[in-house]
Amino acid sequence: MSYDLAVWEGERPADNTAAARCLADLYDRYMDTEGPVVPPVDRIAAFVAALLERWPDPTEIDDDDSPWSAGPLIGDARGPLIYFPMSWSRAEEASAYAAEVAASLGLNCFDPQARQLRP
Repeated sequence: MSYDLAVWEGERPADNTAAARCLADLYDRYMDTEGPVVPPVDRIAAFVAALLERWPDPTEIDDDDSPWSAGPLIGDARGPLIYFPMSWSRAEEASAYAAEVAASLGLNCFDPQARQLRP
């Protein structure tokens, strides 16, 4: 079982409902498409790099040192959006750190399970 987070570049949505709509629009445009893969924008790439500084990419290790459920982590990023899974057992710590990094980079962080923006 995994826990997902979505992080994207753009204006901060007014509320959780607007954030859910924004995520759905971005997901449809960048993730759920048969078109060409759009490389991640610079701030999303920087976000991924910051996460990987703390915990390694699961493709680079053989044990459970990483909370990320899939790898390479950058593979879950398209354009201004990254939608990525983490292990349920490490979700509290890893999602809190991811939300902190996102905020420090001026990115939006949304918890799809709770359907709410992370502070």
